[in-house]
Amino acid sequence: MDELRDELRELILRHAAPYAARPTLPNLVLSSYTMPTQPVLYMSEPALALVVQGSKQLVLGEHVFRYSPGQYLIYLVDLPLSSNVIEASEEEPLLGIGLALKPELIASLLLESNAAPEKFPEQRGIAVSDLSGDLLDPVVRLVRLLDRPDDIPVLAQSIEREILWRLMNGEQGAMVRQLGRSDSRTMQISRAIKWIRSHYAEPILIEDLASIAGMSMTSFHRHFLAVTSLSPMQFQKQVRLQIARSLLVSSHRGVAEVGHAVGYDSPSQFSREYRRFFGRPPSGDGEVFRGRQDN
Repeated sequence: MDELRDELRELILRHAAPYAARPTLPNLVLSSYTMPTQPVLYMSEPALALVVQGSKQLVLGEHVFRYSPGQYLIYLVDLPLSSNVIEASEEEPLLGIGLALKPELIASLLLESNAAPEKFPEQRGIAVSDLSGDLLDPVVRLVRLLDRPDDIPVLAQSIEREILWRLMNGEQGAMVRQLGRSDSRTMQISRAIKWIRSHYAEPILIEDLASIAGMSMTSFHRHFLAVTSLSPMQFQKQVRLQIARSLLVSSHRGVAEVGHAVGYDSPSQFSREYRRFFGRPPSGDGEVFRGRQDN
């Protein structure tokens, strides 16, 4: 495994920009950071992430997930995460990989393998595990295609399928297989999450979300909390505030206008919750970020 890790390190150094870069493989992201970073809030999508040098940290609610060389992290649903690099330097930059996990590919593998239906455990939608040689090998071969772009149309998807197969049969296999089954608890919750993200400015009723997920209200609330570590209302609030921050940074709209756009009727409530969540009032936050961009 040491030789594979060394090769992967060289490949990332050669193909990654100083910050997250999307190469010619559409589902793959390579990243390189030369210093620790401040936490950044974002909405994740299902993905595999690993680092071959340095370490990163993700926070979901009150739960902290740190992963370093020799480990991988997966998340299965759209989650409001905080992420930051905690170990990186000019001499030893953080070098990482992210690979989108496609439910349709997992479903295809489940069909081809004639996998029997299974009862999925109730669990959070994110986990860290040790990296095996069986998983590292196809990851290296996938990144290696960046040196052979003519091979990408022919080989990329088959290697991605092999990576998914290794994940499905690894330590977090039961978790990953849920992505391929539309009736799994994770995918039922995922449908409700996508509705919240698309209708973040609208009032939500638990009865409606439970109906979208195809669950009873009691079951929905329990499983939503298990997967996301948040209640549906807390989840919606985080989505609203993250979108509000993006609007403040990318435009010159006023605080009250932005608050109204993301679903707040009261400007004072919006400012209060924004400050509690981000540590700065919305008026000052937008100016700070626009100032950074101008510099």
